[in-house]
Amino acid sequence: MIETFGDFEVLPKKGYISLKRKKQFAMIGPKTNCRVEVGINAKDLVTHERLEEQPKGSMCQYIVKLKDLNDVDSELISWIKEAYEQSK
Repeated sequence: MIETFGDFEVLPKKGYISLKRKKQFAMIGPKTNCRVEVGINAKDLVTHERLEEQPKGSMCQYIVKLKDLNDVDSELISWIKEAYEQSK
């Protein structure tokens, strides 16, 4: 789904994958052996129970925990797309 947004780079890092245009807009990586986290770099997303706001100075503004493939839904994709749009 993210590939439909347009051009961006996929940069493998030591413990995660960075998705970047001019700036990093998202990061995806394992947190435990049964959970993946998606970090989202976007300002002023609407407050939601799935969005865990991170302290200032963190690598991203929000974290979303994924335990199941069904957690990847249109809501998550819309947050990532907002971050993509802001990373011009």
